[in-house]
Amino acid sequence: MSGGDGIDLNALEAALERREFFLKYQPIVCLQDGRCLGAEALIRWKRPDGSTLDAGDFMPSTDRTPLSGAITYWVIDTIAEELRGWLDAHHEANIAINIPPEILGRGGLDYAARKSGLRARSGQLILEITERGVPDQQGLDALNRVPETGARVALDDTTLSGTNLALLMRCHFDFVKVDQRLVQQIGSEPGQPRPAWLDGLAALLDRTSLQIVAEGIESSWQREVLKHAGVQWGQGHLLSPPLSVDAFMQYYEQTSGV
Repeated sequence: MSGGDGIDLNALEAALERREFFLKYQPIVCLQDGRCLGAEALIRWKRPDGSTLDAGDFMPSTDRTPLSGAITYWVIDTIAEELRGWLDAHHEANIAINIPPEILGRGGLDYAARKSGLRARSGQLILEITERGVPDQQGLDALNRVPETGARVALDDTTLSGTNLALLMRCHFDFVKVDQRLVQQIGSEPGQPRPAWLDGLAALLDRTSLQIVAEGIESSWQREVLKHAGVQWGQGHLLSPPLSVDAFMQYYEQTSGV
């Protein structure tokens, strides 16, 4: 059985059973002062042939299948195994987790959080969903109840389109993550045209209390433009590539007090 992009779901299920998945942690940084604020957990697949795939290469195949939930619960368990004690010692740190729509409102997410012990640290969790992953009404209702748990919600891969803005009006979100394709429109050095979406972002910041996270920051100029535009948080290779859990904890210790 294959997923939507041709990846064999049986192979993915076998990979889960054989523990071929692992996590990397992409630091999230305050653009104003360079402090590390936490990280986004990113799943990777180390295949038997030795190659490694990013989540974007295989996770879309699991959309709307039971496997997406199983892999998400594995991610939650692994975060707990690797970082629960660290989170207990760093109450100010945040961990972002990508959540597929089909598990919202079904009880599994809360069960996994309780079973892993992360429910006690829910105030440090950021649940990320994409516009294409907006759930059904049951899921939307659950999404709007997330603040009751203490966790926060981010709209991921945002392009600041009309659809994005309409969704922001329908659901509770704490963060908007600006898609890296928009960030790349800024260019890498001064003198390039200012992207029109920055004006829309200014209006959004003026009218809401949303935190903005820019993805895919690759140059100092992009960082300066985003910082000047009022973007609070950022991710990208300029700041740090995805790291192993030990390297991430070391990075946090080195930069959290900047």
